[in-house]
Amino acid sequence: MRSKEDAHDYRYFPDPDLLPLEFDDAFIEKMRAGLTELPDDKKARFVSELGLSIYDASVLVSEKAIADYFEAVAEGRDGKMAANWVINDLLGALNRTGKDIEETPVSPAQLGAIIDLIKAETISGKIAKDLFEIVLTEGGDPAEIVESRGMKQVTDTGAIERAVDEIIAANPDQVEKVKAKPTLAGWFVGQVMKSTGGKANPQAVQALVKAKLGIEE
Repeated sequence: MRSKEDAHDYRYFPDPDLLPLEFDDAFIEKMRAGLTELPDDKKARFVSELGLSIYDASVLVSEKAIADYFEAVAEGRDGKMAANWVINDLLGALNRTGKDIEETPVSPAQLGAIIDLIKAETISGKIAKDLFEIVLTEGGDPAEIVESRGMKQVTDTGAIERAVDEIIAANPDQVEKVKAKPTLAGWFVGQVMKSTGGKANPQAVQALVKAKLGIEE
């Protein structure tokens, strides 16, 4: 149905009132140097330097404000861990409350502090989720909240061992099942975590459960 295919078919011609513009290489390089980092370049940097997946990097560069927030959180920290918290927890919470990143009640410094507490093994991943919700709704310094509310992770192996012993002693039938199927040991780990209010160090619990039940690594 269309007979017009090329520019000349539309009778295009240069505008006589517009002067031609010629830019030398120096001018072009000057303009290029003044550009901010473009989304595709930023995404490539997140993938190559921080080890993020292409999907995660794409989400983070979807808005400049989100990318800026993420970079503030990730500075000096594990990039993948920071990305997970920003994408899954922060953006998820903002989506639930109908807020934009500019309206976030959790600052990059606060989220970074939560990540630091996890890395220092002051709190477990489960406690960190609870701490995030407190900061989200009430604000405050994450470290001070952990201290004042007794949210520190239990790393005392003696206390953890007692909890493991109690759960094993109370569930002989489950012990027999684990002996037949070692993969069921996770049930004991879950029960110990539950009995300690999620404060026990998960790695220590898992190691002790396997040792007590005679499960080989």
